[in-house]
Amino acid sequence: MKKECVLDEAKECDDCGKCEICDLDQNKICDNCCRCLGEADYNAVEITEIIVPSQIKLKRKKSPK
Repeated sequence: MKKECVLDEAKECDDCGKCEICDLDQNKICDNCCRCLGEADYNAVEITEIIVPSQIKLKRKKSPK
């Protein structure tokens, strides 16, 4: 079964490669740098705390003696 075209939903994918072109530089293949996304879209999330329910028992690695 052929894939649906990402750029034109009315046609099937014919492996033309247009979907792999960089949105900012038409002479470059996308390398997933994410500069085309807004700044808020690709900022990292910092995890400062992990809360584990008390019902879950965590397996701890025993330190070698």
